[in-house]
Amino acid sequence: MSDITRETMEYDVVIVGAGPAGLSAAIRLKQLDADLNVVVLEKGSEVGAHILSGAVLDPVGLDALIPDWKEKGAPLNVPVTHDNFYMLGEAGEVRIPNWPMPPLMNNHGNYIVSMGNVCRWMAEQAEALGVEIFPGMSCSAMVYGDNGEVKGVVAGEFGRNPDGTQGDAYEPGMELHGKYVFLCEGVRGSLSKEVIAKYDLSKGKEPQKYGLGMKEIWEIDPAKHREGTVTHTMGWPLGSNAGGGSFIYHLENNQVYVGFVVHLNYKNPHLFPYMEFQRFKHHPMVAELLKGGKRVAYGARAITEGGYQSMPKMVAPGVALLGCSVGMVNVPRIKGNHNAMLSGKAAAEAAFEAIKAGRASDELTDYETEVRDGAIGRDLKKVRNVKPLWSKYGLTASLALGGFDMWTNTLGFSLLGTMGHDKTDAAATEPADKHKPIDYPKPDGKLSFDRLTNVSFSMTNHEEHQPCHLQLRDPSIPIAVNLPKYAEPAQRYCPAGVYEVVAEEGKDPRFVINFQNCVHCKTCDIKDPSQNINWVTPQGGDGPNYPNM
Repeated sequence: MSDITRETMEYDVVIVGAGPAGLSAAIRLKQLDADLNVVVLEKGSEVGAHILSGAVLDPVGLDALIPDWKEKGAPLNVPVTHDNFYMLGEAGEVRIPNWPMPPLMNNHGNYIVSMGNVCRWMAEQAEALGVEIFPGMSCSAMVYGDNGEVKGVVAGEFGRNPDGTQGDAYEPGMELHGKYVFLCEGVRGSLSKEVIAKYDLSKGKEPQKYGLGMKEIWEIDPAKHREGTVTHTMGWPLGSNAGGGSFIYHLENNQVYVGFVVHLNYKNPHLFPYMEFQRFKHHPMVAELLKGGKRVAYGARAITEGGYQSMPKMVAPGVALLGCSVGMVNVPRIKGNHNAMLSGKAAAEAAFEAIKAGRASDELTDYETEVRDGAIGRDLKKVRNVKPLWSKYGLTASLALGGFDMWTNTLGFSLLGTMGHDKTDAAATEPADKHKPIDYPKPDGKLSFDRLTNVSFSMTNHEEHQPCHLQLRDPSIPIAVNLPKYAEPAQRYCPAGVYEVVAEEGKDPRFVINFQNCVHCKTCDIKDPSQNINWVTPQGGDGPNYPNM
């Protein structure tokens, strides 16, 4: 890239990602000093286009950031009224009573929301304060200074040919420099991954763990709609094959969010997370709810699940990692948006103090201290053992032991200390010959759908004449290694049908990447057992166009 000349723009703070963390940081910076120059760069075609979350929102983050959010019209319109937990078997269900659960599991006082719409509203608040927000601007590279510090990012590069060379309409983009750069890319962001590796920020931490979350929006029979009802399930259809569970949230307008999460530390490479989700909808309890309704949207996204012990160091010279770039999801609560907002507020306050003191491009250690010792750290520390217990001992044991541990943590101690995660999700994958293939029912087109049909409901689009953003470190590995050893699980773990093994008579099998289908979930970057797939950002504006996920 050294032969490319780019224009530069100077800012006080450059923020990558218009999610809840990035927008909270931008708002707080301008609240503290209206004269700060703050820019937010968003790869989606608009703010919210790439936001996918459950979501039941704990408003504690908004309370801290914009106390009068109700008066300002924040789209938190559906308070939780009923909270249900079920253990599913193939033909029935058992309700788990609420009373034995620790108080932190209570959803009353929270709201069923579209985080895409919450982020759109937050962007309006930020722009009203003078924040510059540029959607459709992928950040394709970091810019480093002479002393190895982060100086800025490259954004808005367009027009490369499929082979990476510059096309006729090539636009080099710009370098946006800042005294500090905030990376708020969400789970497994490409720039965050680079920064974590460059500065060895995960040293001494447990490996990060992930889940794959898939979600559909349904319009259902008004007679079955129960606005404000939150339902979570565990058990069938996953059984002992994988950890995970479902969520069903009744929002307004006779709509429900139907979601399914599969923990990506599963061993059996024959497991097909998307088909587990489709099979789940045929459970009698779910099928009855959805009968007569219609699916109106689909999407998928990886979820950080490592928790307190997996959070990397969050700062390096000139840069800070926020929200899910660090991994701030409270796994048993299935909530991270409130912590993302609080992290944005904390990073903004640290940067404001640094800039006021005449500093730039150093480490914002006050931000890291606030995250680990403040509200976010307290939230995550109480539940730090739930995920490793589930991984090591399975669902039933983790319910009992995890519940006990959460109760003791509310009193300020844990008999279990802090448990580790052992290995990465990629390393958890075992050879195919150690497991039986799983026979999945064919989608019926009414309750369950094939992947490509569902992807069309994510409004995903990529300009086809650009380099593939799913890079293989070694193009031979999918067929030479992953196919014979692991039955090439990319065919199954991808929830968008991006990867295929094409076998034609008389020819060797080929590994095909249909990058146009990619919904930017990052599962391939996480779960590939050979760690051969590197997800990088496509050109700006490409990818899903979620309306109200």
